[in-house]
Amino acid sequence: SGMDVAENLKTCVSWMRKAKARGADLVVLPENSNRDRQYFVDGKPSKKKAHEMSETLDGEFVKGLCDTCAELGLWAVVGVDLKGHPPATAYIAQLLIRPDGEIEGVHKKHVLWDYEYTLFEPGDDPYQVFDTELGRLGLLVCADGIVPEAARVMSLMGAQVLLNSLNSRGPDEMRVHIPLRALENGVWHVASNAVGNPNNMGLLWPWTGGSQICDPLGNRVVASEEHDDMVIGEVRPFEAELKRGVWTEDIFAQRRPELYGVLTKPLDVVPCAPMYGPAAEVLPFPGPASVKVAMMQLSRTHTRLCTEWMTKRQVSYAARRGALVGVLPELWCFARGEVDKDPKAAADYSASMLQTMLDAARENSIHLCFTLVEQETATSNKLFHTAYLVGPGGVVMKYRKAHLGRSEKAWATPGDALSAACAVPGLGRVALLVGDEVWIPEVSRCLALEAAEIVLHPTDWASAEAGEMAATERASENRFHLVSVTRLDCPGKLGSQTTLAGEYIGGEPIPLMRHPQGVWARHNVEEQILVDLLRRQAHCKMMGDHLDVLKKRFPSLYGACVAPGGSLFTWRNTTKVRPGDYRDELAVVRGALGRKRKYTVMAPPEVHDSTAGEVAQRAG
Repeated sequence: SGMDVAENLKTCVSWMRKAKARGADLVVLPENSNRDRQYFVDGKPSKKKAHEMSETLDGEFVKGLCDTCAELGLWAVVGVDLKGHPPATAYIAQLLIRPDGEIEGVHKKHVLWDYEYTLFEPGDDPYQVFDTELGRLGLLVCADGIVPEAARVMSLMGAQVLLNSLNSRGPDEMRVHIPLRALENGVWHVASNAVGNPNNMGLLWPWTGGSQICDPLGNRVVASEEHDDMVIGEVRPFEAELKRGVWTEDIFAQRRPELYGVLTKPLDVVPCAPMYGPAAEVLPFPGPASVKVAMMQLSRTHTRLCTEWMTKRQVSYAARRGALVGVLPELWCFARGEVDKDPKAAADYSASMLQTMLDAARENSIHLCFTLVEQETATSNKLFHTAYLVGPGGVVMKYRKAHLGRSEKAWATPGDALSAACAVPGLGRVALLVGDEVWIPEVSRCLALEAAEIVLHPTDWASAEAGEMAATERASENRFHLVSVTRLDCPGKLGSQTTLAGEYIGGEPIPLMRHPQGVWARHNVEEQILVDLLRRQAHCKMMGDHLDVLKKRFPSLYGACVAPGGSLFTWRNTTKVRPGDYRDELAVVRGALGRKRKYTVMAPPEVHDSTAGEVAQRAG
């Protein structure tokens, strides 16, 4: 969008007509569709000018959008900069407009992207989910999706479809944030971004396009990254009620909200508060300048004896290379399926392997992280999937996995707490994460709020997305180092990776401000990769000059994250009927292709909350 608001309205209307002509029920347009943000005075950002040049809900731009929706019988979601209180308050807003031309809802962007804090005020209204004939809709704007809470809260409130208006120059949006927010919440995500850059001086980096419609399993229809484009796709909102993931049968049932209390604590009382902002000259927590970690990628071989021999050689090799910590994959010393077949035998062998690893740590003066099957006591039947950090002096940390995966439910007892973030002499503040817990955003967020600098993550990638999206995002949105070491035979066919916290120093290319860098091992190759983790990186929570990804949170709005699962208003808590249980004549209710209802102001109760619709979103 340029500076001509009337011309921008014509552009929006043109795309709305094109979408309707192709059968769309809903169109999603980018952020600040009203005008380009040249809100500067004497070369400096001006909140007063931003206020003066922003729109009102009864102004010509918004009225033109509403009139077009009424004319076409079309739902629309549009990003618009709105005036706040004079003389210098403006908000980055998003409007949900009904097919009768009425405004159904307004969302004011909570998390602003860096420079936007110099022009706008962040919204702090509670999140909303809108019950419509198209389904239950949640609104978010661009950087709202850089952090996990907005999408999670709305999904827990029952949102089936997230509608996202962006004005982003970050390629991480289309590659990570947008698909991951759909995957980790089991919802649809419809995202519309601007594309290109007409300027030939100044900031030349383009808006990255890549608008997309993403289903709850991450399948996507994606628009161009280089030119104006529009994609059309069918959204079947009720599929979001299944909550199936590649790592679990039920995303929400796997959660442990009683363990996430730190999410709602005030910003100034959480342990990470001293880490807000840029890294200080003297870090608030003691530890070395850097920690050398070895990713020791191996799995069980043809015999236990050989596996133990290879493990000891890996440990010795890591120590001789100067590593302070070695990380092994999840249950690396067992053949795939061995634990599920005989958990008690696995626990007996684990007790022996724990002693082997303690001896190796002592003999080589190194710390080692790994997981085993732990039997609570000799007379107890309780088994746990437990992560250990052992050192030359014995067991340093132990974490019983609190979120069980598909196969673990048959033999393991869930732990009753998340990992602590422990101050380990010579290493700094360390926390533990096991396997598919990387998919649960609350877990990593809690570890970050507990001031973890390094998170050690024995894993077994079930899909490539677990590493390329979930693990990458956890380091990015929390700014800690995440060391993920996987088995050679992992189903995701992806190697181990360390995702670095990164330190913002100013002047980085835009993608490097936003997207963490990493170090990878090759899939299915026994190798050992050493990584130097600079502790000060984890003490810089800045993603630019103004955006602190931990401090710019709204803990008072995150109550849904800690509410008991049965107390939330979701389909599963109001009826036992599940998708697939409906009679064929009700196929339209669950979103059959090509069968749609006409808009009615009041949707009949029997179809309220679940209708499918064609959705268009524009990049441009």
